[in-house]
Amino acid sequence: MVLTSNPAGPELTDLHGRRFEYLRLSLTDVCNFRCSYCLPDGYRKTKGAPTHLSVDEIRRLVGGFATLGLWKIRLTGGEPTLRTEFLEIAKAVSGIEGIRQIAITTNGYRLEARAQHYADHGISAINISMDSLKPEKFHAITGHDRLAEILSGIDACKAAGIASIKLNSVLLKGLNDDELDDFIAFVVEHDLTLRFIEVMRTNDNPGYFIEHHLPGSFVSDRLKSSGWLRQSRQAGAGPAIEYANPTGPGRIGIIAPYSKDFCASCNRLRVSATGKLHLCLFGDGGVDLKPWLQDDAQKEELIARLQKLVAGKAPAHLLHQGNSGATPHLASIGG
Repeated sequence: MVLTSNPAGPELTDLHGRRFEYLRLSLTDVCNFRCSYCLPDGYRKTKGAPTHLSVDEIRRLVGGFATLGLWKIRLTGGEPTLRTEFLEIAKAVSGIEGIRQIAITTNGYRLEARAQHYADHGISAINISMDSLKPEKFHAITGHDRLAEILSGIDACKAAGIASIKLNSVLLKGLNDDELDDFIAFVVEHDLTLRFIEVMRTNDNPGYFIEHHLPGSFVSDRLKSSGWLRQSRQAGAGPAIEYANPTGPGRIGIIAPYSKDFCASCNRLRVSATGKLHLCLFGDGGVDLKPWLQDDAQKEELIARLQKLVAGKAPAHLLHQGNSGATPHLASIGG
C-alpha cells in the first residue's frame, strides 16, 4: 500500500520542489556501543549539555509536523532504546493523528527481550545495525561481542509481527568488504532487506574515512552483474537505492551519499535530542525549536516556524568538497 499525506492540508516543501514527509527524531545522543566509524572511544557526556526533549515537547513537535503532512517518524539516537521513556514516547507518537508509521533504528541492545513490547507500543518498522556476520569482526567494529544476541533479536522481531525488518551495515574497506557474498546469502536465506551504507566523513574521522571508504558502486556493480533488479522508490522511503533478488526472497539497498544527485529526492528532516532542527545531516548547525514546544497553544507558531525554516533548505550537502558541516559524529543528531 502506498502511503501519502493529506493532499488537502498544508505541506512542508522547500524552494527546490522537494516535499518532506519523513522525520528522523533523535531521543538521545547516548550510545552503549563503540563503533569504529562513529564513537570509537565510546560516548562522552559533554559538561553543561542541554537537556533532551521531554515527552510532552516531543508530542507537540510531532503534532506540528503531522499537521504539515509528515506521516513517517523514525526514532533514532545514539541508541534510542536507552532513553528511559522510550516506550512512552513511542506510544505517544503513534497516537498522533496523521502519523502512519513509527520506525526505530537500533544497535539491537536487548532486542530479543523487548521486540514484542516495541510492537505493542506502535512500532511497525525496525532497522538493526549489523556490520559483520563474523563474531570477531563484529566485536572489532562495534566494541561488543553481541552478534548472537542481535541474530536472536531479528527472530524475535519476526515473531512479534513487526512488518518491516531491515539490517544496516556500514561498508568498510579492509574490515567487512570481504563479506559481501555472505551478506547476500544471508538476506536470501532469511528473506530480509539489508542496506549497505557508505561510511561518511565527519569532523572527527577524516583519517578513518580515507582508510575505509568504499563507494556504493562496489555493491551495486556486484548486484547488477548477478542479475539483481533495481526497484522503484516507494513513497516515504529513505535514500536507499534498492535491488531485489531475481530468483527469490531478499533485498539489498545502498545508501551512497557521495553519488550523483543523492540529495535531489531528499524527503527527510532531522531533529536532535535537544530539540534542534537540522535541515541536513551535514549542515552548519541546527535551529532550536524548544521555545515553540512549551505549550499546546503554540502549535500555529510552531507550524509557521517549520514552514519558514524548511523553505530555505539547501539544495545539497557539500561532502564532495570535504565539508561535513557542523556534524561532530553521527550519534550527535541521529545520523
